[in-house]
Amino acid sequence: MNDWTTSHARVLAQRHAEGWMFLIEAARDLRTTGAVAPSGRPLARALTEPVRVQAPGPLAVLEAGAGTGAVTRTLIPHLPRGSRLDIVEANRRFATRLRGLVAGHPNLAGRHAQVNVHQTYVEDLDTDQRYDVIVSGLPLTNFTPAQVERVMARYLELLHPGGTLTYFAYLGTRRARRLTASRAEALRHAAVDEVMADYQRRYAVGRWTVWANLPPAHVWHLRRPRPPAAPHSPQQAADGTRR
Repeated sequence: MNDWTTSHARVLAQRHAEGWMFLIEAARDLRTTGAVAPSGRPLARALTEPVRVQAPGPLAVLEAGAGTGAVTRTLIPHLPRGSRLDIVEANRRFATRLRGLVAGHPNLAGRHAQVNVHQTYVEDLDTDQRYDVIVSGLPLTNFTPAQVERVMARYLELLHPGGTLTYFAYLGTRRARRLTASRAEALRHAAVDEVMADYQRRYAVGRWTVWANLPPAHVWHLRRPRPPAAPHSPQQAADGTRR
């Protein structure tokens, strides 16, 4: 058995274990686990695209709702040297798994202090740090509209002006809930969609469809606006001309 075969078998076993872990945790708490399976590699690449675009300079990156680390494993190798990564995960079992991933990741040898796992809700994250990129894996469609407003407001607060938030939304969830959920649940889901649509109208800079995921998903990139430049007074303009 060669090294590739051994490595491939290990990856398959890991994905199988993570799939079962997601199902178990979703049954326990839909507030922290809203997927039926970890994000696939194409979805992870779409979510982490802003990190690759902004390299090679050091970045401050936040990943919220990291789950078992499917997106984290795609993210870490693309972090430029000197970058900081904060990983937020409210689920205790997932947080423990993420700490093990960070401790054993070969790209982080000697750099563990720059990557931290926080077991908390992102709304409760106690930090003065501002981020260039935020990658969200939170199951927002499982939240109430008020919770979604709090999360999105916190994301914008945590972003540097000009920083990018990426998140995904599964395709067809509104139609599925309309067919299978109670009226109250369908109304809640529609209200969450409207909250997100408002943020998309104001801040979206791109949307991509990832078909190679279970289930397929839209990936949205939102950007916090930069403050407008202060206008120059006529006197300042004259002084600049004289110089």
